[in-house]
Amino acid sequence: MTSTTPKLTLISFPLCPYVQRAIIALEEKGAPFDVVYIDLANKPDWFLKLSPLGKVPVLKVEREGQEPAVVFESSVIVEYLEETAPGAKLHPADPLERAQHRAWMEYASATLADLYRLNTAVDAADLPQAREAAIAKLRRLEDVLAPEGPYFAGAAFSYVDAAFAPAFRQIGVVDTVAETHLLDGLPRVSAWAKALAERPSVKAAVPTDYPERYLAWLRDKDAAVLKLAA
Repeated sequence: MTSTTPKLTLISFPLCPYVQRAIIALEEKGAPFDVVYIDLANKPDWFLKLSPLGKVPVLKVEREGQEPAVVFESSVIVEYLEETAPGAKLHPADPLERAQHRAWMEYASATLADLYRLNTAVDAADLPQAREAAIAKLRRLEDVLAPEGPYFAGAAFSYVDAAFAPAFRQIGVVDTVAETHLLDGLPRVSAWAKALAERPSVKAAVPTDYPERYLAWLRDKDAAVLKLAA
């Protein structure tokens, strides 16, 4: 570690989609980093001292000759990496396009919220409304994706792609055991999801046993979505 190359440690939880967003950014930037996974159901005291909100991800930044600093909230972490880490820029150079990309990153967060409601619903009667809300979000994307693909804005991978990759990962895992049909009739979104799943940074964003962990977590919640016929 030199004065210009801080040591980066990401405090994480294996299933958190916002952690994945930060790891994808770190991988794309080629920035060396360590990952420390914690149990959010039993948060260690040292983590609570680091995280003002008690949430992950938290990026610990250690610079030579200075006290360690923390950056929390995934959107802030990726902006810090964009400004400081090596590698290609993942935001557009044009200020308006950059603002639009940040807005679609917020849309990704709203999409994840809809997927959470769908995937964790316990009452099967709640599934149709939750499913339709998620589909509505995805349908809107079909109209704004760059037609040439493979990514959100075309050939270049961006933070919008990093923001949506965890959502498509969740859909893909649930679809191995249930019939959600969330991507039916959405060829551009389906192709985008496939391209993201094949991206090395996206693959590296979770432990290798993520599918088993995520399905076990849903089973613990008695998620109604898992009872749909596969």
